[in-house]
Amino acid sequence: MKQDSLLITGAASGLGRALALTHADKGVTLHLIDHHETDLADTATRSEALGARVVTHTLDVADAPAMKTAVTSAGQLDLVFACAGITGGTRPGPTPDAAPTEPETQIRRMVATNLDGVLNTVLPAIDLIRRQPRAADGMRGRICAISSVAGVVSFPGTPTYCATKAAVDRFMVATGGNLKREGVILSSVVCAFLNTPMVATNNFPMPGLTQTCDAVEKIMKGMARNQRRIVFPKWIVAGSRFMDLLPVRLAEKYYTTQPIGAAGTMPVTDAAD
Repeated sequence: MKQDSLLITGAASGLGRALALTHADKGVTLHLIDHHETDLADTATRSEALGARVVTHTLDVADAPAMKTAVTSAGQLDLVFACAGITGGTRPGPTPDAAPTEPETQIRRMVATNLDGVLNTVLPAIDLIRRQPRAADGMRGRICAISSVAGVVSFPGTPTYCATKAAVDRFMVATGGNLKREGVILSSVVCAFLNTPMVATNNFPMPGLTQTCDAVEKIMKGMARNQRRIVFPKWIVAGSRFMDLLPVRLAEKYYTTQPIGAAGTMPVTDAAD
């Protein structure tokens, strides 16, 4: 699998940073994108120390024109990772009988980052990669977007996060079914909790918590095999898919008695995946 030129969003921390540092080496060019300027510069410095050539873009993935310019300016891309994302949950109502809700600003910001941000990364990357010559393995390039196990369930405590991650997974898998004939592989990563700044403030147990180094290894193995959906830990994802087959009232009865995703247990954050 050719991996001389990579573009990574959410590169200032978490999984994006781990992917950058894992691939940083002589002869490798890293195009790193994030809106956290100081932390992005730190990732760039570390990557350069390992021998990589680094190009940084300090911008918000929700900015479609800026993202298109950043992606197309790369010239050629072997691997693209759409890692940028934010999370947050419902807040308790002001009175005991008031329903927990998500602030509208949080809902719209999450859609702009988690869904539009992925499209702003993937769409120009598709246009760029499909014009590239095929590599020795017959592929022109690979694009990977980070979804979540949240995308296969409907947690009452994290409705918008679930919705955006479900949309990302379906878009990547469905669109990839057409593009694979052109040698452009689209992969969706359906994973549970990753040990990144995004989950640092979660006030509940996180079963199946995966270290970033292990996540990088699983993602890269899956991409090398041209897997369209990369899943881990499989037992959590399988169980979550089963829960989603249950009648809504039964699933909700279970979810609302669990600490995971309950109102107030997942503070509103702006931490990247």
